[in-house]
Amino acid sequence: MKVLIVESQDDLARIWQRHLERMGIIVSRACDQADAIHQLSSRCSDVIILDLVLNEGSALAVADYASYRQPDAKVIFVTNTSFFSDGSIFSHVTNACAFVQSATPPEDLAAMVEHYGGPSEQSGAA
Repeated sequence: MKVLIVESQDDLARIWQRHLERMGIIVSRACDQADAIHQLSSRCSDVIILDLVLNEGSALAVADYASYRQPDAKVIFVTNTSFFSDGSIFSHVTNACAFVQSATPPEDLAAMVEHYGGPSEQSGAA
């Protein structure tokens, strides 16, 4: 499985990356919109962990580009704000599959990545 982490806080991204790599997941990281777009243009991802509030650029633009470039990739949004806390993110972003706080334990985030990034029943995989 391949995961792209788009997170402006390098320390947090590194924690998530190490946890996922221990599970055998291939992880790449981007720190802003431009870097994420570049990654999405050159590498496939099964799951994208995307901070809703990036220091540079727009997370919604990244999710939109991902839905065009990699329509099967699932997006797990993370945030430390109350934006979209009503769940409306799922109405605005078609590839969103989860919305959690940045403080979510890495093992819980990894379990969600494993769940959403695994083979789907529609793909015919077991």
